[in-house]
Amino acid sequence: MENFKIDVDGDGIALVTFDVPGRSMNTITGSVMRDLAKIVETIKTDDKIKGVVFNSGKASGFCAGADLGELNERGAGEASAPKSEEEKLKAQFDGSFTLNKTFRALETCGKPVAVALEGLALGGGLEIALACHYRVAADNPKIKFGLPEAKVGLLPGAGGTQRLPRLIGVQNAAMMILQGADKSPQEAKSLGFINEVVPVGKTVEAAKAWVKANPKAVAPWDVKGYKVKDNPYSPGGAMASVGGNAMVSKQTNLNYPAQRHILSCIYEGTQVPIDAALRIESRYFVKTANTPQAKGMIRSLFVSMQALAKGANRPQGVPEYPVKKVAVIGAGLMGAGIAYVQAKAGIETVLLDVSQESAEKGKAYSQRIVDKDVSRGKITKEKGDEILARITPSTDYGLIKGADLVVEAVFENPALKAEVTKKAEAQLAETAVFGSNTSTLPITGLAEASARPANFIGIHFFSPVERMGLVEIIMGHKTSQETLAKAIDYVLKIKKTPIVVNDFRGFYTSRCFGTYTTEGIEMLSEGIAPAIIENVGRQCGMPMGALEVSDSVGLDTALKIGRQMAEAMQQDHSKDPRGALLAWLVEEKGRVGRKGGKGFYEYGEDGKPTRIWPDLSQKIDVKVKECPPALKEELTKRFLFRQCIEVARCFEEGVITDPRDADVGSILAWGFAPYTGGCVSYIDLFWGAKKFVEEADRLADKYGERFRPNKLLRDMAAKGETFYDRFGAKKAA
Repeated sequence: MENFKIDVDGDGIALVTFDVPGRSMNTITGSVMRDLAKIVETIKTDDKIKGVVFNSGKASGFCAGADLGELNERGAGEASAPKSEEEKLKAQFDGSFTLNKTFRALETCGKPVAVALEGLALGGGLEIALACHYRVAADNPKIKFGLPEAKVGLLPGAGGTQRLPRLIGVQNAAMMILQGADKSPQEAKSLGFINEVVPVGKTVEAAKAWVKANPKAVAPWDVKGYKVKDNPYSPGGAMASVGGNAMVSKQTNLNYPAQRHILSCIYEGTQVPIDAALRIESRYFVKTANTPQAKGMIRSLFVSMQALAKGANRPQGVPEYPVKKVAVIGAGLMGAGIAYVQAKAGIETVLLDVSQESAEKGKAYSQRIVDKDVSRGKITKEKGDEILARITPSTDYGLIKGADLVVEAVFENPALKAEVTKKAEAQLAETAVFGSNTSTLPITGLAEASARPANFIGIHFFSPVERMGLVEIIMGHKTSQETLAKAIDYVLKIKKTPIVVNDFRGFYTSRCFGTYTTEGIEMLSEGIAPAIIENVGRQCGMPMGALEVSDSVGLDTALKIGRQMAEAMQQDHSKDPRGALLAWLVEEKGRVGRKGGKGFYEYGEDGKPTRIWPDLSQKIDVKVKECPPALKEELTKRFLFRQCIEVARCFEEGVITDPRDADVGSILAWGFAPYTGGCVSYIDLFWGAKKFVEEADRLADKYGERFRPNKLLRDMAAKGETFYDRFGAKKAA
């Protein structure tokens, strides 16, 4: 068996070492599942084996869970393509039940089974451990134990929803599984699903000692008279069921079926014997895995995210570019954040501004982050000092010499950007890259100030830089593939996820993101109550209501960008009702948004919104004051369809070419409803091109041409294509 090695010692204790060849971390693949079944059969039938200890051959840990990439490829346990829907579901159930059957055979093998955990055990990895009779963990607070499946739209499908509640009680297990929370060894022992914590390197020894001392071990739930702690008929269990449903409804707005199915698994499974409970779990696993939410989230939040984080869109054949020194021009909020993430990644950083005071203020931003991390024990003071020592605040452009890359992060003013481009390039080597952190200005136009447009590229960060995981890389018309490769190498070094788009005003993220806020303002102009707009925006999966997002961006900024874009398209912005509303708020009422303490909302001293500004009624005649389910559904479609249609236009115009970039970018950049898997997956998986086009046409007829599907969508609808079919996402290296 290629994935496991068995060594039987003189006491008859089999040490089973889990070690998937060619991988840095063990995961559960189809091959591993087959080998596990053989291992269990050997344990049961070999009379020389008196007991078993599982451990890992990987320094990285025991097991990180199921191989979601493989699951994404083959579906929910589907071995073939059965003819009928009933046959398909049965095949999926049989595939999904394989591990449950194997693990149940392990814990009823008649011999004591322990596991030695020197590293992490997540998902299916923890479920292997839970199926053992005894669990020993190394005393290392960095080790993580958990069932994170809910984070990608799934539920634990190999006994996790049944064994964990039986070990630690329904309430504790429900919270842990619903949140996908990790626990340290000591926390796990305190809860009761780790039995013993021993010094690092001593787990196998301790596990073997337990096996020798407990030859007749059985699982607690196989002992006659066993009862689940706080089961559904106890006061605590009843509260967990009722309160859990209320909590899930509030936190997920019922957009995430996995969480509801998890509660159902626990509620139903803890009322029956373990064998029936495991079958209940497998049925819910198949039901969950077949939802568009699970398919989209696995693909985008796991498979595509991993691929892009490894540089899937990096041009082939370009040598890796070592980025050791980077200059950041502009020490404002964005530039200061960029300087911090660079220094944290080990890059020597020059932070330039027009005055030494401004440059020092930019470095002070990093000082505050470091001080907070040191106070919370996240890093040592020495490590913090090393980070800060890499940042040199200055006004001297001469310090740019020797830099591998420059990131310009000054105000969105083409003349100012042109000036700093020329001053910086005078100090740069021929091989160095110049990157502009602009959110809307076309890169090709900015590159006109460059003497080396092939080395000029857009590197668009999102605020706050230290928390936002995405960087949008924008190709100008003359940007070379070598420059793109170098920019991706830089983004990967600072541990961000890069997406690659082509040049256009607003690029991909700013252009598409703006449709959410403008649709909210459109609804407001129609007389829909602001509270309805905001509540539906959050309930459909967006992180904030559309009006609150507008305040966060800045109403003055939105007004300025709107006027610039209208001018570029030779339109009169003042005749646009949305533009007129913003002009009234900003120029007549002085309400610029959150940064000014007043916008669509009023804000407290802590910067948090207190209420929607009541005097909006001076400009808006509120006609719709109630929101029945039909209206909520309609407004939800308007919010999500409007964003998706803009994404489709970006594909048609060649602004974006890879569905993975589109999906991951839509979630990470502007928070498009994560349960969908992103804008592209929302079209592909929730509707299909044909139904999406039909519904979009209906919306266009009722609300305006902004909803009208483009030629690309109509062509895809006619051919029955998906975006992933048509644009063929590249395979991760």
